[in-house]
Amino acid sequence: MDLVLGICDDYVLDKLWATVLPATAFASSPSAAYLQASMNASSLPVLTDTGKWSQFLSYIPRPPLPTPDELAPIGPSLASAWPRDYIPRQIISLFALTLVGIHVLYFLFAWLSYKFVFNHEMMKHPRFLKDQVKLEIQLSLRSFPGMIILTLPWFMAEVRGYSKLYSSVDEYGWPYFFFSIAWFLVFTDYGIYWIHRWEHNPMWYKWLHKPHHKWVVPTPFASHAFHPLDGYFQSIPYHFFIYVFPLHRLLYLGLFVFVNFWSILIHDSDMITGHPLEKVINGPAHHTLHHLYFTVNYGQYFTWADRMGSSYRQPLSELDPLKEVQEHLASKEKEAPGKQL
Repeated sequence: MDLVLGICDDYVLDKLWATVLPATAFASSPSAAYLQASMNASSLPVLTDTGKWSQFLSYIPRPPLPTPDELAPIGPSLASAWPRDYIPRQIISLFALTLVGIHVLYFLFAWLSYKFVFNHEMMKHPRFLKDQVKLEIQLSLRSFPGMIILTLPWFMAEVRGYSKLYSSVDEYGWPYFFFSIAWFLVFTDYGIYWIHRWEHNPMWYKWLHKPHHKWVVPTPFASHAFHPLDGYFQSIPYHFFIYVFPLHRLLYLGLFVFVNFWSILIHDSDMITGHPLEKVINGPAHHTLHHLYFTVNYGQYFTWADRMGSSYRQPLSELDPLKEVQEHLASKEKEAPGKQL
């Protein structure tokens, strides 16, 4: 997120923060030199009036204002009274960016999967809820703010330089770069497996994880339809990884997008079986069985953790919920003549 925040500061947020909280608004008696330096640095209107907005701004906490000599050569990044490294600004910026980003990823990937991958015949399944897609989206949207707030300490620590993210491949070399991809997936898969399995404990399952299992036959829009704590707990291994193991910044950003894409993909209720990697990759068919039977296939990417934990169930064509759809439709056709009499 430090990379994303830096880019957004350069192109959008510096100007936005300088407009909302201009440094000149906090100078009670700004000198001509300060005002001129402020105008030269930010190219923004200088607030010299004593209106209500200026009075309101004067009560907002801030770090010490830059001097005219400091302000003039720096440019617009310090035209705001809240500079880039001010923690309240970073918290608000990260929250806003993450909220926008998760909405874009969710609706883009979930819609593509729903449109082109999800078998809409599954919506005729007897356990598919009325208005289920709408309910999945509503729960996701309600959960996003809570999940982001819980995640902000991880993002803040990353932005403040406490993670092991690095910028140049030369620091660890290409072999480690590619190894770190595999290690990230394996490490987080095992972490999510145990967190996911822990969430099925009867002591807290009903209020914590059951909201997600409301979707017995999920659509891609169910991928993020969690209780906020549930979604946060399952994200912990992703955030924890970069504080223990070095990972390239761009790679971490790419893996973060992939994680969301994969979460959507495995919720398409697909039961394609018989492919070569079926016993290794925990794909949509495996996760479909998890939603149907609850206590199998807790893993995210691979089947190894489920095999180790004796919770693996092999996807078989006879377990395909589409068969239940066909049987349900056939039974309704048989009942139809009787209803017409």
